[in-house]
Amino acid sequence: MKKLINDPDRVVAEALAGVAAAHPEVRVDFDKQVIFRASGPKQGKVAIISGGGSGHEPLHGGYVGTGMLDAAVAGQMFTSPTPDQVAAAITGVDGGAGVLQIIKNYTGDVMNFEMAAELANAETGVEVASVIVNDDVAVKDSLYTAGRRGVGLTVLLEKLVGAAAEQGQSLAEVQALAERIIASGRSMGVALTSCTVPAVGHPTFDLPETDMEMGVGIHGEPGRSRVPLASAKEIAAQMVEAICEDYDFDGDTIVMVNGLGGTPLIELYLMYGEVAQLLEARGIKIARNLVGNYITALDMAGCSVTVLQADEELLKLWDAPVNTPALKWGN
Repeated sequence: MKKLINDPDRVVAEALAGVAAAHPEVRVDFDKQVIFRASGPKQGKVAIISGGGSGHEPLHGGYVGTGMLDAAVAGQMFTSPTPDQVAAAITGVDGGAGVLQIIKNYTGDVMNFEMAAELANAETGVEVASVIVNDDVAVKDSLYTAGRRGVGLTVLLEKLVGAAAEQGQSLAEVQALAERIIASGRSMGVALTSCTVPAVGHPTFDLPETDMEMGVGIHGEPGRSRVPLASAKEIAAQMVEAICEDYDFDGDTIVMVNGLGGTPLIELYLMYGEVAQLLEARGIKIARNLVGNYITALDMAGCSVTVLQADEELLKLWDAPVNTPALKWGN
């Protein structure tokens, strides 16, 4: 294992110290491992929080800032944050208008975020609503889930509901918007290599040079099938077909081709070109896009594709200003 680390057991803590040093616009609670906006709670604004196991950077801490999250909770590597960590995030962002939790559908995350909401409500009376992201079309149940996994759509969701909260929408409105986005977005990933968790020191799973894992999860969970390595065109066709079989996309969409941490950008753009052609052939228009590393699995080589049905309201929310360490546009 060759990695730029010191102590494998302190990777998350030392990375958070680096985040604090690099980004004065955020504040890090090192005890609870929560990244907050440095400006603090905004009175009268619905606060948006998310989080999960570390190792998926820039998700979630890279999306704390104007137009996205108010706080992100960092669990240990590929491990859900504890309820007291999440409760600290909830109480730390409450500006009086309630808090929306964005939870990826992993058993530990769902349980701990829901427990945290009860804790925070009992202690301070803060109103907490939650939504669960379950966009992965690859498998119905996985090692970490009951039902579909939450993957790439999480990034798009945090941007869109973050914009809505910034514009003054109520907690009920923001939650309803989030549910609508979750219902109309789908994702699928492919792995060319395993990832290596620093504290483990060896690849999570064995994947021969001649094979790839179709439908892999962001923790290295098995996907739909292990199949012979194929061309980018063939891989894109399999993913787009699986996504479009699961949802009848029509008209405008927002599309993300996302790297899993170990794939060069030139390959991600090549994949985006293939995906764009396939969607165009189906009469599906890409109105907005992202290409890059937005939700990763440490050093795994591979990519994921996310497609979200988008109407005029969602496109306006997408275009709204955002200023976070990992995503910036507008004024």
